[in-house]
Amino acid sequence: MDPRIEAFLEAMVAERGASDNTLDAYRRDLDDLEGFLAPTSLVDATATDLERFSASLGQRGLAATTQRRRLSAVRQLYRFLFEDRQRSDDPSTGLAPPKLGRRLPKILTEDEVERLLAAARKAEGKEGVRLVALLEILYATGLRVSELVGLPVNAIARTGDVLLVKGKGGKERMVPLTRAAGDAVAAYRSVRDGFLKGGGDSKRLFPSRGKEGHLTRRRFQQLLDALAQEAGIDPAKVSPHVLRHAFATHLLAHGADLRSVQQMLGHSDVSTTQIYTHVLDERLRTLVETHHPLARNPEEK
Repeated sequence: MDPRIEAFLEAMVAERGASDNTLDAYRRDLDDLEGFLAPTSLVDATATDLERFSASLGQRGLAATTQRRRLSAVRQLYRFLFEDRQRSDDPSTGLAPPKLGRRLPKILTEDEVERLLAAARKAEGKEGVRLVALLEILYATGLRVSELVGLPVNAIARTGDVLLVKGKGGKERMVPLTRAAGDAVAAYRSVRDGFLKGGGDSKRLFPSRGKEGHLTRRRFQQLLDALAQEAGIDPAKVSPHVLRHAFATHLLAHGADLRSVQQMLGHSDVSTTQIYTHVLDERLRTLVETHHPLARNPEEK
């Protein structure tokens, strides 16, 4: 990879506290750009070259969200090269990201979440105790999966009712824990040592014997797939992010205010959180159309 890309990624870490996941995504995006431009180098690329690259993303059938992220990486790279005086101009200023259609997030009903928790409580051994703790924390806090599996062992206050989370960009936030989640974590701590490498220790709340040193996102998804089947729910409907959506939607449905939900989710802009009000609007519209007597067809009355 071009050393200028590596220098840019290092700057992202130093100046913005970019996470490993963000760096991996940007590295893939910029590697794609480098391959497209070849044999032209990054420094010699023109605005026309970047416009052709932008057009190619749609031609390759990439989702609008993927195109936007890729172009964001490109714009940030060329801003860095310009500010670092490796270029005399910024050829990316005219790049326009594709418009996004508003997609409502997938959610689970409260009954489906309870079925997942009930199935987890039936699981035996230390794995079952850990699974209950993972689900209770996720549904009680709406953490991103990377935040969940990466929790440090001291993330939960001694009182057991507050969780300190380090989110995107290194920003920290405090999220309250339900009593059920606190009890689940307390039960899990009694079996946590069973997940450590022989005689070792770990700074992670959810350690593992794998090379990552902690439970991975992929392994957690595998556990959720098996749990969904056990609960009689289509595994395609269940993921850590869907549980995050359920957390936010169910809170709002029970009267929580949008700003509080925004803070707990770690959204920097409340407009991101507002998507959940659209989910509720859709559910209410369906409820009225299905059950209100004036909404029925004459033949049904």
